[in-house]
Formats: sequence, structure tokens, C-alpha cells
Amino acid sequence: MADERTIYRDRAEAGRSLAADLAGYAELNPVVVGLPRGGVVVAAEIARALGCELDVIIAGKLRAPGNPELAIGAVTEDGRVWLNEGVVAMCGADAEYVEREKESRLAMVRERLARYRAVKEKVDLGGRTVIIADDGIATGSTMIVAIEAASAAGAKGIIVAVPGGPADTVERIGGMEEVSKVVCPLALEDFYAVSQLYLDFAPVEDDAVIELLKEFSG
Repeated sequence: MADERTIYRDRAEAGRSLAADLAGYAELNPVVVGLPRGGVVVAAEIARALGCELDVIIAGKLRAPGNPELAIGAVTEDGRVWLNEGVVAMCGADAEYVEREKESRLAMVRERLARYRAVKEKVDLGGRTVIIADDGIATGSTMIVAIEAASAAGAKGIIVAVPGGPADTVERIGGMEEVSKVVCPLALEDFYAVSQLYLDFAPVEDDAVIELLKEFSG
């Protein structure tokens, strides 16, 4: 595990650290998009520091059969799906299973989205520079599908901002044609979980996300 000199106290500190690295983008008037729930805490710190808008893209992790902690892909609020074909084959998830899982997770995503949109309208990403932030990446499935959703919404430039993740996943995301830049201070070879990036990795509840969205809804 990384030592205390290379991990963050909590998500808010991680967000402030990323904001310092992203300060030069403030003049582009970007939209900072957080991936709920923990990523919204990170994104809010960036948005405050850059003085720009905050929004969310919700992506539901598609879970492997018999192993809900393993992601085989992800689905966004508009039904956009990304599958990690290697993991799908490894865990034996057939097309019928993937479709059932997609529909189940999509229902969850849309239920959560309804709560969030009740306090903050969606920001139009068309023609905007978009900073997509999360509290860390592992397989990268939710980040990848969020990037694709932002691109489909017309973003003219996409910057990915995460405190840390596995080096190979960071490299893969950086190689996506939709991505202009990846800001990831801790791209680790010995990565095993997002929690290793933090001293305090307490769960973030929907109520906390809603309060942050209210702050930026004016």
C-alpha cells in the first residue's frame, strides 16, 4: 500500500489537489462532471476552485455473475453500454445475462438521476470543455462509458481527472480518441482498490450529492 505521503486524507483533499493541477483550464469555462457518488465530492472541489459549473453523469457498474464487486462493464442514463469483453468472456456472462443486468442497473441509474435532477437541471455539454472527475478508477468501465456519453453530448474537449488508479487503466483511458488529457497523480503499478488512495474512504450518500448539486444550482 502507498504510504501516507502519497495518499489523500479524504475525497475533498483529493479534489483540491486535482484543482491545482487543472487551474489553467479555468479560462476555458469548463463544466466539471462528477461520477456519483464519491466522484461528485472530488468534482465539487474542482468546480469551486475553477469557478465553473458542476454536473453529473451517472454510470451504473454491470456486475459479474456471482461476483458483484467485479465490473464487466457499465451503463449510463441514456442506455449507453460499454463492455469489457475480456472480463465478460472470463466470467461466462452470456448475452441474456448482460441484458438482464443492464436493465436492472439502468433502472437504478434512472431512479438516482430523478432525485438529482429534481434539484439541478442537466448542463448542456455541447461545445464545452468537460472535466470528468471521479474519486479513483479501477477497471475504468464507468469512466469509459461516461467519456463516451460526454462525447455524444457534443463536448468539444474532455479532460479526465482522477486522484489515482492502475497504470494500465490510466494509459488505456488516455489513449481514447475522445480524451484530450488525463490528470492522475497516482498511476500505480501495484493498485488493488480505490480505497488504498485514502485515509478516509467513508461512503458518500445520495443526500450529500444532492446538497452539492444544490450549491451549484443557482
